[in-house]
Amino acid sequence: MTDDGTAATAAATGTLGYEQARDELIEVVRRLEAGGTTLEESLALWERGEELAKVCRHWLEGARARLDAALARPQDGGDDEG
Repeated sequence: MTDDGTAATAAATGTLGYEQARDELIEVVRRLEAGGTTLEESLALWERGEELAKVCRHWLEGARARLDAALARPQDGGDDEG
C-alpha cells in the first residue's frame, strides 16, 4: 500500500512552512551525500526530498507572485499623495 504512504507524506509536506521544508531538505541531502544507507532507504530519502523541493518551490512561487503584485501597485498612481 505505498500509495497510502505517499498520500500521507504529501499531506504532511503540504502543511510545512518554507523554512521547515528547506531545513528538512538540507538534512535529506546531507544524509544522501553521506551514504551508508541501503538502496531502499536512499530511494525513500530521494522521494522525500522531491516532495520537500515541491513545497519549497510552491512557497517561492507564491512569494514571487506577491512581490510582483506589490511592485505593480505603485505604478498605477503612487505619485498622487499629497
